[in-house]
Amino acid sequence: MKTTTKRVKFAIPVVLITIFFFTPAFAQMGSVKGERVQLRSGAGTKYASKWEYGDGFPLKILSHKGRWVKVKDFENDTGWIYKDYVSSTPHMIVKVNKDKKKKINIRSGPGTKYKVVGKAYYGVVFKTLEQKYGWAKVQHESGLTGWIKRSLLWGY
Repeated sequence: MKTTTKRVKFAIPVVLITIFFFTPAFAQMGSVKGERVQLRSGAGTKYASKWEYGDGFPLKILSHKGRWVKVKDFENDTGWIYKDYVSSTPHMIVKVNKDKKKKINIRSGPGTKYKVVGKAYYGVVFKTLEQKYGWAKVQHESGLTGWIKRSLLWGY
């Protein structure tokens, strides 16, 4: 019995160290809170505006500097947003079919056997309600609610 206890005592720290050093950290995600929010080239209003985002636009949080947050969007553009305009409310954006007129399906349930209740183009933002079985239940600002295959979306 002592041998088993020693193995467990040794194994736990090894597992924790392995997880800490060899597992990629989960990215912290956020979303834009407000309309016409400026993505700036630096941490301050004196820096040029690179993009303007609308409410709910999902962002990957990279770092913080004072009251500013460095972020990356789904097209890999990076910049700074004032922290009061970043929310923890989960949102996703359609990441497929750029430069195409092709839409993705929004379904009544999490699977291709469910009825199509709507469609969406590249760049459409949704509030995330739930995730399961590789699908995300989302809601558009219009009120349309349904399920989209997770691999077609970026965000959380």
